[in-house]
Amino acid sequence: MKFTRNERTNQQIERITDQHAIIGIDIAKDIHAAQATDYRGRILSRRHLSFTNTREGFEKLLRWMNEVRAAHNKTSLLVGLEPTGHYWFNLADWLMAQGVEVVLVNPVTTHRNKENRDNSPSKNDPKDALVIADVVSRGYYTDYVPQEPVFDSVKAVMSEREYWSGQAVSLGNRIVRWIDLYFPEFRRVFPEWNGVRALATLKAFALPVDLCGRSADEVMEGWRCQGMRRVAGVSGKAKAVQLLEAAANSVGKMDAADAARQEIVRLVQFYEETERVLEAMQQELERLLEQVPFIQQLRSIPGLGIITIAALVGCAGDLRHYAHGRQLLRRAGLNLAERTSGKHKGQIKLSKRGDSRLRKYLYMGTLGLVRQNPDFKYGHAYNQRKGMSKMRSIFKLIGKLARIVIGMIQRGETYRSLMRDSVAA
Repeated sequence: MKFTRNERTNQQIERITDQHAIIGIDIAKDIHAAQATDYRGRILSRRHLSFTNTREGFEKLLRWMNEVRAAHNKTSLLVGLEPTGHYWFNLADWLMAQGVEVVLVNPVTTHRNKENRDNSPSKNDPKDALVIADVVSRGYYTDYVPQEPVFDSVKAVMSEREYWSGQAVSLGNRIVRWIDLYFPEFRRVFPEWNGVRALATLKAFALPVDLCGRSADEVMEGWRCQGMRRVAGVSGKAKAVQLLEAAANSVGKMDAADAARQEIVRLVQFYEETERVLEAMQQELERLLEQVPFIQQLRSIPGLGIITIAALVGCAGDLRHYAHGRQLLRRAGLNLAERTSGKHKGQIKLSKRGDSRLRKYLYMGTLGLVRQNPDFKYGHAYNQRKGMSKMRSIFKLIGKLARIVIGMIQRGETYRSLMRDSVAA
């Protein structure tokens, strides 16, 4: 199925008839504002309505909308609102439960159109509500379609995972800073500071002074006390000897030893706890993804990791609702934008008007595919042979990934490697 943006906008305009009362709602944390217009933008209400973010406030809004509809002989209601933060979810779901149609307006669209009526940059809640109603009447909206519970659950876990991933990175940076200050030779012994043996060393022998006068056997016994199962062997003893030599020649800071020792122990404990939380989230995501109807199709793509799949499902929602890969790219803000006027032809750039998290994971997922998937690896090499830069090639392959994903789900197919087919031929 071909997807044309202009045709979609025309359909959304034709959907609104002279029997519609269009309600624009400016969302806030505690008190929302609403305005009503007809399909031509004529204001139907004497003044705006302010209502609280409570059940009583929602019921007040419904009564007011029905009064406006009855007073002007309208038969249908269409409510438009901005998806501001998380404050709009409860209102949108409640209105949908009452049988009221709800559509969403991009906040950028509202910002660009706020001067249409009064040619003034002034901003207030009643004016914003009126602008939202105007934007809806011109067809610049998207339908609000509540997701199945599994998609909302995946989105919630992915959102929480973003926070804990940030915490792990922050703690890791602080641990590296500590090592550089107090035990700079540590990184020569353990190039990866977050390995099991390295973390056991930081907890058992945080400072070089803690290793002075000890033997290799005592170092291995310290690792064993920290929960390591395999501490001995040729590699283990050699690593212990190397660690003792590094500690004997260390140039790290010697002052405030007790405070430094306590600091690294706390940092390592928090880091390990964060890693356990992330591992539990990984297992939770795998359990939730088993409930997604098209999960096997996504998993059939070699090199597409579980986190990338979870990001696609959580950020983009039910992919069965997409008709073309371009819709997924637009959702992520990866559609192209150009500024051209007269003889001036501006540079074509990504719009970045979309879900930044989805954009991030599409990029990272494509990097993984370039490393592991033969088709994407060949496509990346081919693009560069044609003179394309590496970054431009990656973004071209992101578009390819979006088209493949949506095409597979639309046709109910699994991934089939072109490289495999060519070899078989």
